[in-house]
Amino acid sequence: MARTYFRGAFTLIEVMVAVMIISVVILALLNMQGNSSFIFSKLSKDAQVNQYASFFIANPDYGFEKKDVRMDALVKDFDIESKLKRELKNVKVAVIYQELEKIDMQEYEDTENQVDEYDEQGVLKQNTSGMAFEVGKTILKVKQRDSTQEASTSLIRLRMQ
Repeated sequence: MARTYFRGAFTLIEVMVAVMIISVVILALLNMQGNSSFIFSKLSKDAQVNQYASFFIANPDYGFEKKDVRMDALVKDFDIESKLKRELKNVKVAVIYQELEKIDMQEYEDTENQVDEYDEQGVLKQNTSGMAFEVGKTILKVKQRDSTQEASTSLIRLRMQ
């Protein structure tokens, strides 16, 4: 009669394969956690910069010229918490405006019924409709005093002249 033996333990190869599989899974999980932390911090920073941009949208004094402004000066008329005021004192924003396109409405006017006008020297004045559209992009570069990172966002603006 043949005897069969029951094996009660794993071999060394089986243990090493199991350890390798577990370590690959753990490394993948750590990598996913690191990536999600980076993405969360980036989104948090972008949300903060977009919040600063909303202050500029609400203020008609900024957006069409190049200026540097501190955020606390921009929101001085708002009733905000003192903690937020202290935070905004450390934030400086550079406003960069780029004109993308200017559309003069003169080419769409009826020129048949227009009367030519001349200046004092007898030179024909250029007839303008008085209406022009300017499409521009306002870029906000945000720099915090205690941070080495810069963030930026941009707004497309339309101005009638």
